[in-house]
Amino acid sequence: QVQLVESGGGLVQAGGSLRLSCAASGGTFSNYAMGWFRQAPGKEREFVATISRSGGVHTYYAVSVKGRFTISRDNAKSTVYLQMNSLKQEDTAVYYCAADDAGWPIVTATRDYDYWGQGTQVTVSS
Repeated sequence: QVQLVESGGGLVQAGGSLRLSCAASGGTFSNYAMGWFRQAPGKEREFVATISRSGGVHTYYAVSVKGRFTISRDNAKSTVYLQMNSLKQEDTAVYYCAADDAGWPIVTATRDYDYWGQGTQVTVSS
């Protein structure tokens, strides 16, 4: 059983940056593909970014964040990061990290992830 804890959310002005962290425990972190999702009020949870297990050679992003967000992982620290630059008001949401142990390098569907964190709020003001 893997436990995931997100941190780093907060209030930032449009154009600013934030870095989210997700610390994992209870499993072998390098075995999991990791993903970030977000959910805005009244909307469904949506995919943001994913990184493959082990060395994290493969990454994939939602069109809406590509070029602005970067996902990375530090297996020694059992942590995955989401660097968010050039933030926009439409990035406002609760951000969740998730872990998948099925072995696929790229995992974008909510239903394919096995473990979820509790979420961290990101609010982008004008």
